[in-house]
Amino acid sequence: MSKVYFEGAAIKVRRSSRFLVTLGLTAMAAFLFITTGCDTPASGTKGDVAATVNGKPIMKEQVEKVLKQQGQGQESKLSPLELAEARLRIVEGLIQQEVMFQKAEKEKTVPSEEDVTAEYNKRKTATSLSAEQVDKRLQEMGETETTAKEAIKKELAIQKLIEKITSKVDAPKEVEIEAFYNTNKEMFLKKRGVKLAVIVIDPANSGAGDATTDDASARLKVNEIGTKLQQANGANFTDVARESSEDPSRLQGGELQYFSEDQLKQSFGQYAESFMNPKYTVGNVAGPLPLFGKYYYFKLLERNEADETITLEKPGTREDINKLLVQSRKSLLQASYAALAMNEAKIENLLAKQVVENPNDLSGARPAQAQSDSTPAASPSAAASEPKKDGGDANAKPASTPAAPAKPAANAPGNK
Repeated sequence: MSKVYFEGAAIKVRRSSRFLVTLGLTAMAAFLFITTGCDTPASGTKGDVAATVNGKPIMKEQVEKVLKQQGQGQESKLSPLELAEARLRIVEGLIQQEVMFQKAEKEKTVPSEEDVTAEYNKRKTATSLSAEQVDKRLQEMGETETTAKEAIKKELAIQKLIEKITSKVDAPKEVEIEAFYNTNKEMFLKKRGVKLAVIVIDPANSGAGDATTDDASARLKVNEIGTKLQQANGANFTDVARESSEDPSRLQGGELQYFSEDQLKQSFGQYAESFMNPKYTVGNVAGPLPLFGKYYYFKLLERNEADETITLEKPGTREDINKLLVQSRKSLLQASYAALAMNEAKIENLLAKQVVENPNDLSGARPAQAQSDSTPAASPSAAASEPKKDGGDANAKPASTPAAPAKPAANAPGNK
Protein backbone atom coordinates (compact mmCIF):
# COMPACT_ATOMS: atom_id res chain seq x y z
CA MET A 1 0.00 0.00 0.00
CA SER A 2 1.09 3.56 -0.60
CA LYS A 3 0.97 4.18 3.12
CA VAL A 4 4.05 2.03 3.57
CA TYR A 5 6.16 4.40 1.54
CA PHE A 6 5.26 7.90 2.49
CA GLU A 7 4.17 7.55 6.09
CA GLY A 8 7.70 8.69 6.87
CA ALA A 9 6.71 12.07 5.46
CA ALA A 10 3.78 12.19 7.86
CA ILE A 11 6.14 11.54 10.74
CA LYS A 12 8.32 14.46 9.61
CA VAL A 13 5.30 16.74 9.42
CA ARG A 14 4.20 15.81 12.91
CA ARG A 15 7.67 16.37 14.30
CA SER A 16 8.42 19.61 12.47
CA SER A 17 5.26 21.22 13.83
CA ARG A 18 5.33 19.52 17.20
CA PHE A 19 3.37 21.50 19.75
CA LEU A 20 5.89 23.29 21.93
CA VAL A 21 3.62 23.09 24.93
CA THR A 22 4.32 19.37 25.14
CA LEU A 23 7.82 20.21 26.33
CA GLY A 24 6.39 20.29 29.83
CA LEU A 25 4.35 17.13 29.28
CA THR A 26 7.02 14.54 28.75
CA ALA A 27 6.43 10.96 27.70
CA MET A 28 6.12 8.71 30.70
CA ALA A 29 9.09 6.87 32.12
CA ALA A 30 8.92 3.26 33.27
CA PHE A 31 6.51 4.39 35.94
CA LEU A 32 4.58 6.07 33.12
CA PHE A 33 4.37 9.57 34.40
CA ILE A 34 6.99 12.21 34.98
CA THR A 35 5.39 15.29 36.49
CA THR A 36 6.63 18.62 35.23
CA GLY A 37 4.08 21.03 36.54
CA CYS A 38 2.62 20.24 39.94
CA ASP A 39 0.38 22.68 41.76
CA THR A 40 2.21 25.94 42.19
CA PRO A 41 2.01 27.46 45.65
CA ALA A 42 0.31 30.83 45.68
CA SER A 43 2.88 32.19 48.09
CA GLY A 44 6.63 32.41 47.97
CA THR A 45 9.30 35.10 47.86
CA LYS A 46 10.08 36.72 44.55
CA GLY A 47 13.51 35.11 44.60
CA ASP A 48 11.85 31.70 44.54
CA VAL A 49 9.78 32.50 41.44
CA ALA A 50 11.15 31.57 37.99
CA ALA A 51 8.29 33.08 35.97
CA THR A 52 4.66 34.14 36.14
CA VAL A 53 1.78 33.53 33.74
CA ASN A 54 -1.14 35.90 34.20
CA GLY A 55 -0.03 36.31 37.78
CA LYS A 56 0.36 32.61 38.55
CA PRO A 57 3.92 31.82 39.65
CA ILE A 58 6.14 29.06 38.34
CA MET A 59 8.61 28.31 41.10
CA LYS A 60 12.31 27.66 40.73
CA GLU A 61 11.65 24.48 42.68
CA GLN A 62 9.64 23.21 39.71
CA VAL A 63 12.50 23.97 37.34
CA GLU A 64 14.92 22.02 39.52
CA LYS A 65 12.48 19.13 39.75
CA VAL A 66 12.38 18.86 35.96
CA LEU A 67 16.16 18.94 35.86
CA LYS A 68 16.33 16.03 38.29
CA GLN A 69 13.64 14.04 36.51
CA GLN A 70 15.17 14.52 33.09
CA GLY A 71 18.82 14.23 34.10
CA GLN A 72 20.88 11.14 33.49
CA GLY A 73 23.74 11.69 35.92
CA GLN A 74 25.66 13.83 33.44
CA GLU A 75 25.41 17.12 35.36
CA SER A 76 29.06 17.09 36.37
CA LYS A 77 30.03 17.27 32.71
CA LEU A 78 28.05 20.47 32.11
CA SER A 79 29.38 23.96 32.62
CA PRO A 80 27.50 26.64 34.56
CA LEU A 81 26.61 28.19 31.21
CA GLU A 82 25.06 24.92 30.01
CA LEU A 83 23.17 24.55 33.27
CA ALA A 84 21.77 28.06 32.93
CA GLU A 85 20.76 27.39 29.34
CA ALA A 86 19.00 24.15 30.33
CA ARG A 87 17.04 25.93 33.06
CA LEU A 88 15.92 28.64 30.66
CA ARG A 89 14.64 26.02 28.20
CA ILE A 90 12.73 24.29 30.98
CA VAL A 91 11.16 27.56 32.11
CA GLU A 92 10.02 28.26 28.56
CA GLY A 93 8.35 24.85 28.44
CA LEU A 94 6.65 25.33 31.79
CA ILE A 95 5.40 28.74 30.69
CA GLN A 96 3.92 27.30 27.51
CA GLN A 97 2.31 24.50 29.48
CA GLU A 98 0.76 26.92 31.97
CA VAL A 99 -0.51 29.21 29.21
CA MET A 100 -2.26 26.33 27.50
CA PHE A 101 -3.63 24.92 30.73
CA GLN A 102 -5.17 28.28 31.57
CA LYS A 103 -6.70 28.29 28.08
CA ALA A 104 -8.05 24.81 28.76
CA GLU A 105 -9.67 26.08 31.94
CA LYS A 106 -11.41 28.84 29.98
CA GLU A 107 -12.52 26.41 27.26
CA LYS A 108 -13.77 23.98 29.92
CA THR A 109 -11.67 21.05 28.72
CA VAL A 110 -10.24 20.22 32.16
CA PRO A 111 -11.12 16.60 33.02
CA SER A 112 -13.08 15.66 36.12
CA GLU A 113 -11.30 14.28 39.16
CA GLU A 114 -12.90 10.91 38.37
CA ASP A 115 -11.38 10.92 34.87
CA VAL A 116 -7.98 11.90 36.24
CA THR A 117 -8.08 9.13 38.83
CA ALA A 118 -9.13 6.61 36.21
CA GLU A 119 -6.20 7.61 33.98
CA TYR A 120 -3.82 7.54 36.93
CA ASN A 121 -4.92 4.00 37.84
CA LYS A 122 -4.68 2.93 34.19
CA ARG A 123 -1.08 4.09 33.98
CA LYS A 124 -0.31 2.55 37.34
CA THR A 125 -1.65 -0.81 36.19
CA ALA A 126 0.31 -0.61 32.94
CA THR A 127 3.57 -0.49 34.88
CA SER A 128 3.00 -3.96 36.35
CA LEU A 129 4.44 -2.61 39.60
CA SER A 130 3.04 -3.14 43.07
CA ALA A 131 1.53 -0.22 44.97
CA GLU A 132 4.65 -0.09 47.13
CA GLN A 133 6.90 0.01 44.07
CA VAL A 134 4.82 2.77 42.53
CA ASP A 135 5.11 4.83 45.70
CA LYS A 136 8.86 4.26 45.71
CA ARG A 137 9.19 5.40 42.10
CA LEU A 138 7.20 8.53 42.85
CA GLN A 139 9.35 9.24 45.87
CA GLU A 140 12.50 8.81 43.77
CA MET A 141 11.17 11.48 41.41
CA GLY A 142 10.27 13.77 44.26
CA GLU A 143 6.56 13.33 43.60
CA THR A 144 3.41 12.14 45.33
CA GLU A 145 0.16 10.68 44.07
CA THR A 146 -1.34 14.16 44.31
CA THR A 147 1.31 15.84 42.14
CA ALA A 148 1.24 12.95 39.66
CA LYS A 149 -2.52 13.34 39.28
CA GLU A 150 -2.12 17.10 38.87
CA ALA A 151 0.33 16.52 36.01
CA ILE A 152 -2.06 14.08 34.37
CA LYS A 153 -4.91 16.58 34.74
CA LYS A 154 -2.91 19.23 32.90
CA GLU A 155 -1.87 16.77 30.22
CA LEU A 156 -5.43 15.59 29.56
CA ALA A 157 -6.81 19.14 29.70
CA ILE A 158 -4.40 20.37 27.03
CA GLN A 159 -5.00 17.27 24.88
CA LYS A 160 -8.74 17.91 24.98
CA LEU A 161 -8.19 21.57 24.20
CA ILE A 162 -6.12 20.67 21.15
CA GLU A 163 -8.77 18.17 20.02
CA LYS A 164 -11.44 20.83 20.40
CA ILE A 165 -9.47 23.42 18.41
CA THR A 166 -8.38 21.07 15.64
CA SER A 167 -11.87 19.59 15.22
CA LYS A 168 -12.55 22.62 13.03
CA VAL A 169 -10.28 21.22 10.30
CA ASP A 170 -12.29 19.80 7.39
CA ALA A 171 -11.20 16.94 5.16
CA PRO A 172 -9.45 18.13 1.98
CA LYS A 173 -11.40 18.28 -1.27
CA GLU A 174 -10.68 15.86 -4.07
CA VAL A 175 -9.04 18.61 -6.09
CA GLU A 176 -6.65 19.29 -3.19
CA ILE A 177 -5.71 15.62 -2.96
CA GLU A 178 -4.98 15.50 -6.68
CA ALA A 179 -2.98 18.72 -6.50
CA PHE A 180 -0.88 17.32 -3.65
CA TYR A 181 -0.20 14.15 -5.62
CA ASN A 182 0.75 16.00 -8.80
CA THR A 183 3.12 18.39 -7.04
CA ASN A 184 4.75 15.74 -4.84
CA LYS A 185 5.22 12.82 -7.20
CA GLU A 186 8.67 12.09 -5.78
CA MET A 187 6.92 10.98 -2.60
CA PHE A 188 5.11 8.29 -4.54
CA LEU A 189 8.13 6.63 -6.08
CA LYS A 190 8.55 3.59 -3.90
CA LYS A 191 12.10 2.38 -4.29
CA ARG A 192 13.43 -1.10 -3.78
CA GLY A 193 13.65 -1.61 -0.05
CA VAL A 194 11.96 -2.88 3.10
CA LYS A 195 9.66 -1.93 5.93
CA LEU A 196 10.78 -3.07 9.38
CA ALA A 197 9.48 -3.22 12.93
CA VAL A 198 11.90 -3.07 15.83
CA ILE A 199 12.23 -3.79 19.53
CA VAL A 200 15.10 -1.98 21.24
CA ILE A 201 16.73 -2.63 24.61
CA ASP A 202 19.12 0.02 25.86
CA PRO A 203 21.70 -0.90 28.54
CA ALA A 204 22.24 2.79 29.38
CA ASN A 205 20.88 4.09 32.66
CA SER A 206 18.12 6.57 31.79
CA GLY A 207 17.44 7.54 35.38
CA ALA A 208 14.68 6.73 37.86
CA GLY A 209 12.45 3.91 36.71
CA ASP A 210 14.87 2.44 34.17
CA ALA A 211 14.95 -1.32 34.64
CA THR A 212 17.89 -1.92 32.27
CA THR A 213 20.73 0.12 33.67
CA ASP A 214 23.71 -1.96 32.50
CA ASP A 215 24.60 -4.69 30.05
CA ALA A 216 23.75 -7.49 32.47
CA SER A 217 20.21 -6.27 33.13
CA ALA A 218 19.75 -5.51 29.43
CA ARG A 219 20.73 -9.07 28.48
CA LEU A 220 18.25 -10.48 30.97
CA LYS A 221 15.52 -8.36 29.39
CA VAL A 222 16.62 -9.39 25.92
CA ASN A 223 16.33 -13.05 26.89
CA GLU A 224 12.86 -12.52 28.35
CA ILE A 225 11.69 -10.89 25.14
CA GLY A 226 13.29 -13.59 23.04
CA THR A 227 11.36 -16.21 24.98
CA LYS A 228 8.06 -14.34 24.49
CA LEU A 229 8.59 -14.00 20.76
CA GLN A 230 9.78 -17.57 20.36
CA GLN A 231 6.73 -18.97 22.14
CA ALA A 232 4.42 -17.08 19.78
CA ASN A 233 6.68 -17.62 16.75
CA GLY A 234 7.02 -13.85 16.45
CA ALA A 235 3.28 -13.32 16.05
CA ASN A 236 3.06 -11.07 19.12
CA PHE A 237 5.89 -8.76 17.98
CA THR A 238 3.63 -5.69 17.92
CA ASP A 239 2.37 -6.25 21.45
CA VAL A 240 5.85 -6.91 22.83
CA ALA A 241 7.18 -3.80 21.08
CA ARG A 242 4.45 -1.65 22.63
CA GLU A 243 5.07 -3.11 26.07
CA SER A 244 8.83 -3.49 26.10
CA SER A 245 10.72 -1.52 23.46
CA GLU A 246 12.85 1.41 24.56
CA ASP A 247 12.49 3.19 21.23
CA PRO A 248 9.88 5.85 20.36
CA SER A 249 8.61 3.53 17.62
CA ARG A 250 6.95 1.44 20.33
CA LEU A 251 3.99 3.80 20.04
CA GLN A 252 3.41 2.35 16.56
CA GLY A 253 4.00 -1.23 17.70
CA GLY A 254 7.66 -0.97 16.68
CA GLU A 255 6.99 0.01 13.07
CA LEU A 256 9.67 2.12 11.41
CA GLN A 257 9.46 4.12 8.21
CA TYR A 258 9.96 2.48 4.84
CA PHE A 259 13.68 2.23 4.00
CA SER A 260 14.99 2.27 0.45
CA GLU A 261 18.02 0.08 -0.13
CA ASP A 262 20.30 3.14 0.00
CA GLN A 263 18.71 4.27 3.25
CA LEU A 264 19.20 0.80 4.69
CA LYS A 265 22.92 0.98 3.92
CA GLN A 266 23.20 4.41 5.51
CA SER A 267 21.24 3.38 8.60
CA PHE A 268 22.32 -0.22 9.21
CA GLY A 269 25.51 -0.68 7.23
CA GLN A 270 26.20 -4.32 6.38
CA TYR A 271 22.88 -5.40 7.88
CA ALA A 272 21.23 -3.95 4.77
CA GLU A 273 22.32 -6.99 2.79
CA SER A 274 20.68 -9.28 5.32
CA PHE A 275 17.36 -7.42 5.18
CA MET A 276 17.37 -7.50 1.37
CA ASN A 277 18.35 -11.18 1.18
CA PRO A 278 15.39 -13.30 -0.09
CA LYS A 279 16.27 -15.92 2.53
CA TYR A 280 15.09 -13.44 5.18
CA THR A 281 11.39 -13.77 4.46
CA VAL A 282 8.55 -11.42 5.34
CA GLY A 283 7.33 -12.09 8.89
CA ASN A 284 10.66 -13.40 10.16
CA VAL A 285 12.21 -11.98 13.31
CA ALA A 286 15.96 -11.45 13.63
CA GLY A 287 17.85 -10.84 16.81
CA PRO A 288 19.06 -9.96 19.24
CA LEU A 289 21.54 -7.92 17.20
CA PRO A 290 24.04 -5.53 18.84
CA LEU A 291 23.73 -2.15 17.16
CA PHE A 292 24.59 1.41 18.23
CA GLY A 293 25.34 0.21 21.77
CA LYS A 294 21.88 -1.32 22.13
CA TYR A 295 20.17 -4.65 21.40
CA TYR A 296 17.72 -4.91 18.50
CA TYR A 297 15.09 -7.36 17.35
CA PHE A 298 13.88 -6.76 13.80
CA LYS A 299 10.78 -8.06 12.09
CA LEU A 300 10.51 -7.83 8.31
CA LEU A 301 7.08 -6.43 7.44
CA GLU A 302 7.55 -5.93 3.72
CA ARG A 303 10.21 -6.16 1.03
CA ASN A 304 10.04 -4.76 -2.49
CA GLU A 305 12.54 -6.08 -5.00
CA ALA A 306 12.07 -3.30 -7.57
CA ASP A 307 11.17 0.38 -7.75
CA GLU A 308 7.46 1.10 -8.05
CA THR A 309 5.50 4.21 -8.96
CA ILE A 310 2.41 4.49 -6.78
CA THR A 311 -0.57 5.80 -8.70
CA LEU A 312 -3.37 7.88 -7.27
CA GLU A 313 -5.75 5.05 -8.20
CA LYS A 314 -3.93 2.50 -6.09
CA PRO A 315 -6.07 1.51 -3.06
CA GLY A 316 -5.13 3.52 0.00
CA THR A 317 -3.32 6.36 -1.78
CA ARG A 318 -6.10 8.93 -1.55
CA GLU A 319 -6.85 7.94 2.03
CA ASP A 320 -3.21 8.39 3.03
CA ILE A 321 -2.94 11.79 1.35
CA ASN A 322 -6.14 12.79 3.12
CA LYS A 323 -4.68 11.83 6.50
CA LEU A 324 -1.40 13.60 5.79
CA LEU A 325 -3.10 16.84 4.76
CA VAL A 326 -5.47 16.78 7.72
CA GLN A 327 -2.63 16.14 10.17
CA SER A 328 -0.52 18.89 8.62
CA ARG A 329 -3.37 21.38 8.90
CA LYS A 330 -4.12 20.38 12.47
CA SER A 331 -0.46 20.78 13.40
CA LEU A 332 -0.35 24.25 11.87
CA LEU A 333 -3.61 25.23 13.56
CA GLN A 334 -2.54 24.11 17.00
CA ALA A 335 0.86 25.81 16.66
CA SER A 336 -0.86 29.03 15.59
CA TYR A 337 -3.33 28.78 18.46
CA ALA A 338 -0.46 28.33 20.91
CA ALA A 339 1.36 31.35 19.45
CA LEU A 340 -1.73 33.53 19.90
CA ALA A 341 -2.26 32.22 23.43
CA MET A 342 1.33 33.14 24.30
CA ASN A 343 0.85 36.61 22.82
CA GLU A 344 -2.33 37.19 24.82
CA ALA A 345 -0.90 35.98 28.13
CA LYS A 346 0.86 38.28 30.53
CA ILE A 347 4.18 36.51 31.00
CA GLU A 348 7.15 37.48 33.10
CA ASN A 349 10.19 35.26 32.70
CA LEU A 350 12.21 36.20 35.76
CA LEU A 351 15.04 33.75 35.05
CA ALA A 352 15.57 35.26 31.61
CA LYS A 353 15.37 38.73 33.12
CA GLN A 354 18.09 37.86 35.62
CA VAL A 355 20.38 36.69 32.83
CA VAL A 356 19.83 39.90 30.85
CA GLU A 357 20.42 42.08 33.89
CA ASN A 358 23.50 40.10 34.95
CA PRO A 359 25.10 38.85 31.69
CA ASN A 360 28.39 38.05 33.40
CA ASP A 361 26.87 36.39 36.45
CA LEU A 362 25.45 32.96 35.64
CA SER A 363 24.15 32.66 39.18
CA GLY A 364 21.22 34.73 37.95
CA ALA A 365 19.89 31.63 36.19
CA ARG A 366 20.51 29.32 39.12
CA PRO A 367 18.14 28.39 41.92
CA ALA A 368 18.13 30.44 45.08
CA GLN A 369 20.11 27.80 46.95
CA ALA A 370 23.58 26.60 46.00
CA GLN A 371 23.76 24.21 43.08
CA SER A 372 23.66 20.61 44.27
CA ASP A 373 26.02 18.06 42.81
CA SER A 374 23.05 15.72 42.45
CA THR A 375 21.07 18.07 40.21
CA PRO A 376 21.05 16.75 36.66
CA ALA A 377 21.21 19.43 34.03
CA ALA A 378 20.09 17.83 30.82
CA SER A 379 17.48 19.81 28.94
CA PRO A 380 14.05 18.17 28.84
CA SER A 381 13.47 15.77 26.01
CA ALA A 382 10.75 13.25 25.26
CA ALA A 383 13.35 10.65 24.39
CA ALA A 384 14.97 10.90 27.83
CA SER A 385 11.78 9.72 29.51
CA GLU A 386 10.62 7.01 27.17
CA PRO A 387 9.27 3.90 28.80
CA LYS A 388 11.64 0.95 29.09
CA LYS A 389 10.60 -2.28 27.37
CA ASP A 390 11.87 -5.64 26.17
CA GLY A 391 11.97 -7.60 22.89
CA GLY A 392 13.28 -10.60 20.96
CA ASP A 393 13.16 -13.81 19.00
CA ALA A 394 16.16 -15.94 18.23
CA ASN A 395 14.20 -18.10 15.80
CA ALA A 396 15.01 -16.33 12.59
CA LYS A 397 18.11 -14.37 11.79
CA PRO A 398 19.33 -12.50 8.72
CA ALA A 399 21.42 -14.46 6.29
CA SER A 400 24.51 -12.99 7.87
CA THR A 401 25.38 -11.16 11.05
CA PRO A 402 27.88 -8.49 10.02
CA ALA A 403 29.60 -6.18 12.41
CA ALA A 404 27.67 -3.21 13.63
CA PRO A 405 27.91 -0.29 11.19
CA ALA A 406 29.31 3.09 11.96
CA LYS A 407 27.24 6.08 13.04
CA PRO A 408 23.55 5.59 12.13
CA ALA A 409 21.72 7.85 9.75
CA ALA A 410 19.05 10.19 10.99
CA ASN A 411 16.26 7.73 10.27
CA ALA A 412 17.83 4.81 12.11
CA PRO A 413 16.03 3.22 15.06
CA GLY A 414 16.35 5.42 18.10
CA ASN A 415 16.85 8.49 15.88
CA LYS A 416 13.50 8.37 14.34
